[in-house]
Amino acid sequence: MEDEVEYYEGCGLDGPLRCIFLCEFHPTAGPKITCQVPDNYISKEIFDAVSVYIIPKAQLQRSILTVTVLGSKILGFPIRIYNKKYARNAFYFNLCFVCDAWARSVQYEPVVKKLSDHLITMEVEKHFLSNPQNENAPLSSMLGQVMEDLNTYRMCTLTEGTTKIHLKVVKISKEPSPVHDHQVPIFIEDQHMFRSEQWDLTTYQISAILIELSMVSCISFLVNAGIVLVIRYYGVVSLLPIFQYSNVYAATPKLRMLAENKELQQRCIKYVSKSGIAPFTLMHLK
Repeated sequence: MEDEVEYYEGCGLDGPLRCIFLCEFHPTAGPKITCQVPDNYISKEIFDAVSVYIIPKAQLQRSILTVTVLGSKILGFPIRIYNKKYARNAFYFNLCFVCDAWARSVQYEPVVKKLSDHLITMEVEKHFLSNPQNENAPLSSMLGQVMEDLNTYRMCTLTEGTTKIHLKVVKISKEPSPVHDHQVPIFIEDQHMFRSEQWDLTTYQISAILIELSMVSCISFLVNAGIVLVIRYYGVVSLLPIFQYSNVYAATPKLRMLAENKELQQRCIKYVSKSGIAPFTLMHLK
């Protein structure tokens, strides 16, 4: 039986966006949420409790801020636009992403910043946020599209007239372990799923040689690339010591999983055979 996934704050797991909302500082009513999708996900009581951090003092403007409250993590990038046409000579707003308290939010930080800068441009040019005649219908539609696309595709393209903005959630990986030139990289992801048209020449050459299970030092020599370039495949390959007949190898108790797990059997067959068809049964492993 597989171990159950534990969700707790700081567990390092990614989670979906639960809500996106825009709040602003009203000259008489103070901080308030002017638009959110889905509606009423962040209640007035919760927002009032943390509004001082969502619309902060001037020293924290244009800074990534994260607030955790009652099971939700709120990520924002507060903005202040100076102009005498606004009450108090400035317009304050903050576009916030909301996810579960246990989920990582660092991967959304560049998206929040980029989308906030886009809203600044739209506000300066068209009063997109502050125009009371807008009634936030275009904004609600925009935020709904961003949330759905980021959750589904991890990317989103917004079109406003002749202007386009591309948003993408980039997975932020940990630094890879030290790589030795005698290690052999093997794919842990299906290489056919990658979009080769976005690769550079070195990546294309290395990918072809990886299938042949060569050592890192051999790959570097064959493609005439430095070791540093060759080892930048972390998250895509796993590194194993080269197989040598002089070594002694022993199976671990996890080998039994191969006899009990049908999905693991199929993955093993597909990986080690050219046709993907089992030449023999695995039942004798029990």
